[in-house]
Amino acid sequence: MSKSGKRKKPSIGKMIAYVFLSLWAITTLYPLVWVVINAFKDRRLILTDSFTIPVGAKATLDNFRLAFNKLNILGAYKNSLIISCTVMFVVMLFAGFAAFALVRYHFRGKQFLYNLVIAGMMFPIFSTIIPVFRMMNSWGIVNTESTALSLMATALPQIAGNMSFAIVVLIGYIKSLPIDLEEAAYIEGCNVYKIYFKVVVPLTKPSFATVAIFTFLWSYNDLFTQMFTLRLKNQWAITRLLGELTSMEGTNYGLMASAVTLVIIPVLIIYLCLQKYIVKGLTAGALKG
Repeated sequence: MSKSGKRKKPSIGKMIAYVFLSLWAITTLYPLVWVVINAFKDRRLILTDSFTIPVGAKATLDNFRLAFNKLNILGAYKNSLIISCTVMFVVMLFAGFAAFALVRYHFRGKQFLYNLVIAGMMFPIFSTIIPVFRMMNSWGIVNTESTALSLMATALPQIAGNMSFAIVVLIGYIKSLPIDLEEAAYIEGCNVYKIYFKVVVPLTKPSFATVAIFTFLWSYNDLFTQMFTLRLKNQWAITRLLGELTSMEGTNYGLMASAVTLVIIPVLIIYLCLQKYIVKGLTAGALKG
């Protein structure tokens, strides 16, 4: 507000930016809203009137009942959570160690290792899946009836694929931390591990939260890896189950809409609850690092 107490009018540039961002948000959210409202309609009504909001007699939960009766939704959720949580915790652990070492320690080959981390972000999983699959096949952890081994075979490529991003994000944030705090802890008798877990990690919570959220979501939504490693129905994660829905049940749009809704609702809840950490973790390291 100005000194006179009157609010300044937004500039023309800001107004154009707001209009553009609002239109972009509408085009992004509309397909999601369309899927959710059609999940509560009879499948015959979807074909004739797919744009009205289901109210009263038009609203039904039959699609969700059918999804739980015909599809192993809970089993797929369990497999997805096992894979995604494993990937998230392992990436946070090792990426944190690697970022701390690359920021605070000076050793021969440090720059080369950092360049390798950056290079790791340039190669998509599509370009490495064949050699990775052959390697895991030689270990005997793919094409097996063991659910535990199949889930591990799914998690390992995802851990490798997310590691570079996590290290880069954490490096940017750790660089912004004053080294005086770590030196004071060292003078007080703390060893390297105590300094890391009691000083660095608490101060780096926003960045770790960013890494955790993105890693979890990328793992949760990764259908490509699951197509290679999860062959049996009892091993399917939620995105693999959704990918096979059409071949299993045909073009039942009500069932498809309800299944998609069940898949995306947990992701939306996680994002809405933790979105402030995403912005804070990404911007703090970028501005200060």
